[in-house]
Amino acid sequence: MSDKNNILFCGDPHRPFHNIISAVFKYRPEAIVLLGDYNLEAPLEQYLSSIIGLCKIYWIAGNHDFDSPSEYEHLFFSALSYNNLHLKVVEIAGIRIAGLGGIFLSRNWKPGDIPKWESRLHWLKCNPSNVKRIPLHIDHSVWHHDFMNMKSQIKADILVSHEAPSSHHYGYNVIDELANVIGAKSIFHGHHHCYYNSTLSNGVHVTGTAIAGVVNLAGEDLTLDQNYL
Repeated sequence: MSDKNNILFCGDPHRPFHNIISAVFKYRPEAIVLLGDYNLEAPLEQYLSSIIGLCKIYWIAGNHDFDSPSEYEHLFFSALSYNNLHLKVVEIAGIRIAGLGGIFLSRNWKPGDIPKWESRLHWLKCNPSNVKRIPLHIDHSVWHHDFMNMKSQIKADILVSHEAPSSHHYGYNVIDELANVIGAKSIFHGHHHCYYNSTLSNGVHVTGTAIAGVVNLAGEDLTLDQNYL
């Protein structure tokens, strides 16, 4: 694969970003995609200030980015908030990348179960009238209607997700199906802190990223500081 280091995918930092920053300075990618779980104590741009301007920075959220209102705000109201890839597609060097943030929760929707809510509006209508906002412990989950809209409306070459497909012991077949339907040939995911490469039965290549790990388009591990893993 030519220019395999042109886009880098970064596993859950859980706050230390030094592996990501080091990889950007070494490989000079056009873009990086962060796969969730940042545990931010300050706005995201403060952690990445040394590489802002060197490459494009995209991200999806993980479950731990909703652990507290401050962590949520440091991500979703950061200077990089507009680069949230959740339910969107961005084209980088001719490669279309689609993002799915969050995790599956039975209190909302877990694959194999009937969705609890038709939409966010349905959730609000079914709760007390003084509740004006969906709580963080619900909002970080994957909503069924969003997932289905993504399947019907998006086309991409790569799918990035926080949840894993069926290649991981705790993964989900619906991620396999999503990749297949949108035309993706590769999946890069975080969440489980395990670096591996696999191929699904539908031929889609999967790369799981280690905690604070960095991988390239070929699924190769480029993490410079292995002591953290």
